This record gives sequence, C-alpha cells and structure tokens, in this order.
Amino acid sequence: MPSLKLERACGVVPVCGIDEAGRGPLAGPVVAAAVVLDPGKPVPRGIDDSKKLDRATREALAAKIQARAFVGVGQASVAEIDRFNILRASLLAMCRAVEQLTQVLGRAPAMALVDGNIAPPLDVCPVRTVVGGDALSLSIAAASIVAKVTRDRLMTALAREHPHYGWEHNAGYGTQEHLAALGRHGPTPYHRSSFRPVAQLSLIGET
Repeated sequence: MPSLKLERACGVVPVCGIDEAGRGPLAGPVVAAAVVLDPGKPVPRGIDDSKKLDRATREALAAKIQARAFVGVGQASVAEIDRFNILRASLLAMCRAVEQLTQVLGRAPAMALVDGNIAPPLDVCPVRTVVGGDALSLSIAAASIVAKVTRDRLMTALAREHPHYGWEHNAGYGTQEHLAALGRHGPTPYHRSSFRPVAQLSLIGET
C-alpha cells in the first residue's frame, strides 16, 4: 500500500502528488490532479492506485480526499492532444492542476512528486518523478483517484450528448463497443483525430 515515506523524505512541506487519467482513450480530454494531504486531518483509509479500485470505491474516496485535502485539477482538451501529442498534453494538464492547487493552498507547493518518469515543466517548485508512484506515494495515489473520477464524470456527461459510444462505461477507451460505434456512426468532435483508429476512419471518410 502507498505511504507518506516519499513525502517525508523530501524534507520540505507542503509536498503535492500529481497524476493523470486518460492518456490512452480514443476520446475526451486528459485530466490531471495535484493533491496535498492536510496534516491536520486524517488521511482517508483505503487510498491506493486508482486502477486497483472499483468505481464505487474510487467515488467514495474522491469525495473524502476533496473534503480532507488540498486539491487542484487541470485538463488538456482534445484539440490540444491532437495539436501537441498526448504526452505534452498530459504534462500541460499537470501544470494546470498545480496552478489550481496553488490557488487553493494560497502558496505554491515546496515539492511535487509525479507519477512516471517525465516531469511536467513546473516553474513554481522542484519536481521528482516516481515510476509506479501511485503504488508508493499516498499523495500520488490520491491524485490518481481524483483525476480518474473527474474524468469518468466528464465522459459520462459527454455520453449524454453522444450516446452511441458507451463512454459512460468505457470512458472513451477503445473497447469493442466503442470501436463498433465508431464504425457505424463515425467520430465526434470529442474523438482524438491523432489516434490511429480515429485517424483511419477519417481517412476512409475522405476517400
């Protein structure tokens, strides 16, 4: 289970954890969260890598994290994903999450721990990358939960506009259901045209 060992090893406060959700889907924005756990409030029990938790558990934990921690959320749009590529868009979303966190905290974090091996270009504080960080750091794990829940809710809302693709179930990932709907109905403005399955359909439509 993740702990606060990495946060304490930084030797400064406050330390935020950063993670993103939505790098792999064919549709929708990429969302990042930055979280500082409040030392004056108990850490919610059960925080773990969001991928290890079911939807109901993530939802419950996200609500507790929002109530007991300092949270910033940022996203990069489909247009930005297609313009910059998904990696750069993910880093942009992380920077926006830290910007919002700084407003919530009233100051910049002293250090950021980021899941993965590529650091976002933060101007406000030093960054340490942590491979597999959502399984090691409570702050990163909390950020992974908030990012995932926020993005799932966004995709559920978009599914009401475009009900054929099952986004309320698949969050925009390339499931059999989603790919079949793409073949029948074509892409929407929320599909990532730079991603191969969508790009191939677009090329077919132009012939």
